[in-house]
Amino acid sequence: MKRDALGQLEAWKRSPHRKPLVLQGARQVGKTWILKEFARTYPQSTYLNFEEDPKLRSLFETAKPDEILSNIELYFGGPPRDWDDHLLILDEIQVCSAALNSLKYFHEHAAPVHVAAAGSLLGIRLAGPQSFPVGKVDFLDLWPLTFFEFLDAHDEAQLRRSLEDRSGFECLPDAIHDKLIALVKRYTFVGGMPEPVERHRSGASLSEVRAVQHDILRGYALDFSKYAPATLIPKLSLVWESIPTHLGRENKKFMFSALRKGARARGYEDAIAWLCDARLALKCHRVTQPTLPLQAQADSNVFKVYALDVGLLSAMTRLESAALLDGSRVFEEFRGALTENYVAQELVAHGHALHYWASSGGRAELDFVHAAGVDILPLEVKAGINPRSRSLRSYDQQFAPRFLCRTTALNFKKQGHLHNYPLYAASRFPELSYDSDD
Repeated sequence: MKRDALGQLEAWKRSPHRKPLVLQGARQVGKTWILKEFARTYPQSTYLNFEEDPKLRSLFETAKPDEILSNIELYFGGPPRDWDDHLLILDEIQVCSAALNSLKYFHEHAAPVHVAAAGSLLGIRLAGPQSFPVGKVDFLDLWPLTFFEFLDAHDEAQLRRSLEDRSGFECLPDAIHDKLIALVKRYTFVGGMPEPVERHRSGASLSEVRAVQHDILRGYALDFSKYAPATLIPKLSLVWESIPTHLGRENKKFMFSALRKGARARGYEDAIAWLCDARLALKCHRVTQPTLPLQAQADSNVFKVYALDVGLLSAMTRLESAALLDGSRVFEEFRGALTENYVAQELVAHGHALHYWASSGGRAELDFVHAAGVDILPLEVKAGINPRSRSLRSYDQQFAPRFLCRTTALNFKKQGHLHNYPLYAASRFPELSYDSDD
């Protein structure tokens, strides 16, 4: 399947300032596949997997890149390699500290060699106290397929281009709008994990797709017991399994007391951090004063937690396809939790940090706020087709933003500085507002 990250990898390859690349992402998002696909653009490539072949770890016991490359040639045999314009892939690098540490030496002493590293739960490893020095590598995050990538996968590239190329909020014809909304519904069920998407586009039934999602979820649960400290495993399971419950409430704020009686933040903060570092969960902090920089206004004690993928979240809810794909129910079930999670992952995949706004008294709340240059713009998510919002009006009265933005199941619409993004164009926020204002 076409992945947008391939373009980012090509840009990395051409960059005169290229450093060894670290590709981060949750398990099963396609890191290995995309690096092997990218390797096709090189005359030569070498693939090492430290988990499949533990013996490879000994090849990196030296700190000298020339010796490492010589060791690789001796181990694999064959004719001598031309390491200029050669891609060296170091997969599952998190299990080999020496290989991870070698990336800084490749940067300093072996510039012609293109080195790309990836690994499951690599974010956990890099969050530890013994990671390599900052500034010696380039990072690239790989997320589940976005909705636009989902369109590509289902031979709807023309629809994608039409959404990417538009510069205003003129309504689409009803037939095209309805088709795109139906595809968003389908995406909300299937999600963006590569294997479920591949099964779906190959004609598998929705029940078969759901079975694959449950297999992925079981794999994540096994990762808890395999990679997390023993004392953390029960907490990880509690937090992970509580995500649908928290998002299904009217107030989607994460409540530690909802995990178990007497639970406190200090007992579960490490579990949430582990899930976020593993890219399994997305954290969205509250701000009460939307001023720049937003990160400085974020309340570290008040936040929402989303799943990495809306399809996996829908599988966690155990809702069947008939319930989700009937009418607008998919947007409304669990108080719009699936819709809000969909928008959150679209924003993250396009490089946006997650923050939401709530008034100090808690009487008004908006799902997301985003810093765009000198502006801070609100984005309200409406699950259905009723766009009325007291919170959006309250935000406008208090802070007078340049644009008021919402995303709904309605068509494109612009009323003064109020802009409606259809759910299928959520990733165009906030760019489209600026394009239409020129």
